[in-house]
Amino acid sequence: MNMESVDGKVLDTPYKKYVFNRLELAGSLGDLGTLLPLAIGMIVINGLDPTGLFFVVGVFYILSGVYYGVTVPVQPMKVIGAYSIAMALSPSVITASGLLMGIFMLIIGITGAVHVIGKYTPKPVVRGVQLGVGTLLMVHGVKFMLGISNYQAVRNVAEPYLTIQSIGPIHIGIVLGVIGAIITFLLLENKRVPAALVVVTGGILVGVFLGTHEGLNNIKIGFHLPHILPFGMPTAKDLTAALIILTIPQIPMTIGNAVIANADLTREYFGERSKMASHRALSNSMGLALLASFLFGGMPVCHGAGGLAAHYRFGARSAGSNIMIGVIFLILAVLFGEYALSIVYLLPLSVLGILLIFAGSQLALMIRDMKERADLFVVVTMLGITIATNLAAAFIVGIIIAYAFKTGKLKV
Repeated sequence: MNMESVDGKVLDTPYKKYVFNRLELAGSLGDLGTLLPLAIGMIVINGLDPTGLFFVVGVFYILSGVYYGVTVPVQPMKVIGAYSIAMALSPSVITASGLLMGIFMLIIGITGAVHVIGKYTPKPVVRGVQLGVGTLLMVHGVKFMLGISNYQAVRNVAEPYLTIQSIGPIHIGIVLGVIGAIITFLLLENKRVPAALVVVTGGILVGVFLGTHEGLNNIKIGFHLPHILPFGMPTAKDLTAALIILTIPQIPMTIGNAVIANADLTREYFGERSKMASHRALSNSMGLALLASFLFGGMPVCHGAGGLAAHYRFGARSAGSNIMIGVIFLILAVLFGEYALSIVYLLPLSVLGILLIFAGSQLALMIRDMKERADLFVVVTMLGITIATNLAAAFIVGIIIAYAFKTGKLKV
């Protein structure tokens, strides 16, 4: 029988694979807070091609929805994105990392190695990944509101694309953030007026009336398609740098968050409808998308538990949300090409911060089924390691601690 899930509880009710309504549209916008800041940074600072980047994101969203039949997230690879922006790496190194990650994900997917990893990863470790990612999302959301994120620091201004930076002694990001948070709290369960739709639309209107309108006068609507290998084939030096600096640190996070934690959360939300979202399938679909990103000069992309929590919390319940957000990104790529960023700039960073905070809280709350003291110890230890170092280290240490407790020789 077809199943539907509401707030993580599987219900015995009919469902449709594709639903197109305001709730699905609102849910489709829920993860923009994760995707857009890194995309903007990698285009502006690293020189990635906007057409190729948005084209791959759009196609990946659509094909993922069609194949999996449920809401499926598409996110930038955060380790690669953050390191690339912080170190101002060349686009050829970034695309080389996409090539290497794509090959790796396909190898562990096709051989079934990822299934073995998923099978023997203890549930407390999965919850630790979800708590860590959720907390990081909330932290980044608060930073966007306060104007202290890395991207805002580089631009040396809290809202780079607004003409007004403060209202009296309070900077505009805090004002917009507080208003957005209140609206989100009031409308989070409202099916007639979805919270994310109101917040994002309101943010765009702020950009229209108070924005710098950077590049809007130069927009030329046309028919743009991504170029094949716009940065050429990566050299041996590019591949070496990509492997050491980007790929190796990204691998544990991708397996932990984008495969294992994402598959777990999909089962929580969609019950038997999630049967296509196996560890192997998720690994293979990411591998193919990464090769496409390499081919068209876009950013390395993946799935991710945080993105799924965001889409679901703001109303997405079907693959229709994937189709709608995918079409939006395809329109940005095909109609606007290199000018797509001028449209994206209309959305204030503080508004994206609101989406991050609520998405992160939804994901972090997945730990509510951890009742045993030892399991909670694994979860909170992983959180501490994530904040102090990174999620990849937390994932590895979490597995070690969880299996140490399984021996029965350790107590906490």
